[in-house]
Amino acid sequence: MENETIMGTKKKKMTMGVIVGNRGFFPDQLAKSGREEMIQTLTNAGMDVVVLGPEQSKHGAVETHEEAKRCAQLFKANEKRIDGVIVTLPNFGDERAIADTLRLARLNVPVLVQATPDNRTKMTIAHRRDSFCGKMSACNNLKQYGIPYSLTTLHTESPESGEFQKDLEWFAGVCRVVKGLRNLRIGAIGARPAAFNTVRYSEKLLEASGISVETLDLSEVLGRIGRMKDTDDAAVAKLKSIEKYVSTSGIPAVALMKMAKLGAVIDDWMKSAAVDISAVQCWTSMEENLGVVPCTVMSMMSDALLSSACEVDVCGTLSMHVLQLASETPSALLDWNNNYGDNPDKAVCFHCSNLPKHFFNEVQMDFQAIIAGTVGKENTFGTCVGKVKSGAMSYARFSTDDLSGKIRGYSGGGNFTDDPLETFGGAGVVEIPQMQKLLRYICENGFEHHVAANFSSVAPVVHEAATRYLGWDMYAHGA
Repeated sequence: MENETIMGTKKKKMTMGVIVGNRGFFPDQLAKSGREEMIQTLTNAGMDVVVLGPEQSKHGAVETHEEAKRCAQLFKANEKRIDGVIVTLPNFGDERAIADTLRLARLNVPVLVQATPDNRTKMTIAHRRDSFCGKMSACNNLKQYGIPYSLTTLHTESPESGEFQKDLEWFAGVCRVVKGLRNLRIGAIGARPAAFNTVRYSEKLLEASGISVETLDLSEVLGRIGRMKDTDDAAVAKLKSIEKYVSTSGIPAVALMKMAKLGAVIDDWMKSAAVDISAVQCWTSMEENLGVVPCTVMSMMSDALLSSACEVDVCGTLSMHVLQLASETPSALLDWNNNYGDNPDKAVCFHCSNLPKHFFNEVQMDFQAIIAGTVGKENTFGTCVGKVKSGAMSYARFSTDDLSGKIRGYSGGGNFTDDPLETFGGAGVVEIPQMQKLLRYICENGFEHHVAANFSSVAPVVHEAATRYLGWDMYAHGA
């Protein structure tokens, strides 16, 4: 299977299962041509397709219960490959066979229901589709069967239409989020900073959604670093990666070697523990006992699509990961930090920083200005400093609500702007419509001051995946 290289990592080619609906007293040729059109559309989008062939059922469609069983068996045989299922209705379709196929297959993946529009000049019995009506019946049965499903933007859309291309891209993002969160393992490295009750979370609520947390005491990290020689292959390789990743001019060599060892230890642990993303105790034990900040190491992980959040914000790195899955680009964790003048729809988003370099036009390594006064400048080298570039942005935040026993969140979209900003760390100005309403929602509902951000427009993807398929409570700002 072909893979594409993105940000130094490889993304898997997506695979869609397809159910072609058919109903016998409608024109059979519509099922035949509709199947071929959908296959061509998915192939053009760079996707693999799992669908019945004309030798397995009439025109490769699903109408009878026997055909439903055959299609379900085909899906089960390809269960590990299939990211989502598209139900295509070139004519009315048999509502029971569609629902039976999904029930028997039990893939537990997102489902998109598409219906092809009629041509008003071809409404005779030989050409009429009635998929406009059939879509309602198919959805009615899926609801009865308790099978969650998604809908196209328009009630009817041709597979080759521009509207469906956009919906397919959206649906693919939903599939990536849902699949990417199932059996996700998050590494929590160290204890949360004592001053940050903000980042408390429930491992049990995450576990109930199939998300596990693997912990590692910071003393183990420091001990492994202490036993590692400067000539260790892993340390040497990581040092080269750091120097290639960001300008290190003016940074002491001893500090760079400490960062390299820290990165090598974390890489090794994440691999051995089968951890996907991480949240790190970034202050002040790291600075006091190792003598560097972990920001560059974390920035490199996030830039490679291995999201890493500071201050052991486990739900923060989960939020980063959801946006990254939806967009397939790096995410950052930021503070909702400052007002920007008197513009109610603008604010300054900031961190010290461990932002991935994807967020900057120019970035360089520096010291951590905030805690340098406490632990000494010489112990705080390793931040990634720069002004966040402009562009469309999506934001999201998830949190575990122990009192209600639910995972909840919010998402929305806006822009990073080119507005001038003189400060330190990694910072940018964001503009979000009706921002005061969003800020009030955050405060009234007790959300954290941390928010995940991503250069994309995937908030609708995040909302659909979280609410429709994960069962999480979500607020969609601006929707």
